[in-house]
Amino acid sequence: MTVQDIRAFNRFYTNVIGALDYSRRLYAPYTLTESRVLYELAHSPRTDAADLRTELSLDAGYLSRILNKFEEDGLIERTPSARDPRRRRVTLTPRGRETAALLAERANESVGALLAAVPSADRPRLSEAMRTVREILSGDRPPAREDVVLREPSPGDLGWIVQRNAALYASEFGWNADYEGLVARIVADFAEDHDPHLERVWIAELDGRPVGCVMCVRDDAPATARLRLLLVEPEARGLGIGDRLVRAVIDFARGVGYRELVLWTNDVLTSAGRIYRRHGFVLVGEQPHRSFGKDLNGQDWRLDLHGTPG
Repeated sequence: MTVQDIRAFNRFYTNVIGALDYSRRLYAPYTLTESRVLYELAHSPRTDAADLRTELSLDAGYLSRILNKFEEDGLIERTPSARDPRRRRVTLTPRGRETAALLAERANESVGALLAAVPSADRPRLSEAMRTVREILSGDRPPAREDVVLREPSPGDLGWIVQRNAALYASEFGWNADYEGLVARIVADFAEDHDPHLERVWIAELDGRPVGCVMCVRDDAPATARLRLLLVEPEARGLGIGDRLVRAVIDFARGVGYRELVLWTNDVLTSAGRIYRRHGFVLVGEQPHRSFGKDLNGQDWRLDLHGTPG
């Protein structure tokens, strides 16, 4: 391979990206760079302006102009950072979250149209080639937090949620097929009948493969959402994925108007319990039970979405 080979590929791929031009195809008044900033604000755990500048390799003045535009459009709010008062924390407003979600939906449709032109038999080869490029050019660098993307589920991901929950909990805790049946029912209920404005699934993706998930669904109690099926693959732990997934649920639930967020878990899931407590959940009840072939201690956790800081 020569330098010219790489430059030729870059020219080709730049033309492909040009076919997905944001301002034309997404029917939005935002450039590709502006859309990238919105995407980072919607998905990154770090929302300080300085972190955004580093993450996206943007000039400080350029980023400042973008953020000023977003603020004028009512998409963001800027406040002093809790970590360092000299820094500015940037968060999306409800309108900003709606705009980011709309751009993501249109981007998915645009890329989907591009992928539709690829024969089904060639798609695994294309996916593997893209994965190979990423792995080779990243060298031996271990995965980092910024490599993880939170996205909506693609076809097959809901089945992955069932399979990985069953396999991991059997391996780590010895739970039997009763748990797989429970997860399958939860996922099937969501797939067959859910309100996309009030219920959502997130998939954490690393290097093109799912490594985590969580669900937010309506609870029976009024104005209450339920967090369900939080999972992070063992090889992806330590990258803050659990925190990001829980934060995504909290932000979504608060943004669409729920007043409380509840969840049920078992005390053997100690790492998950630490995450819930870190995000302000309060343990409100415990009950011994026999489930999944084991004697367990169930726990109910609750978060007051209007009594905790955003």
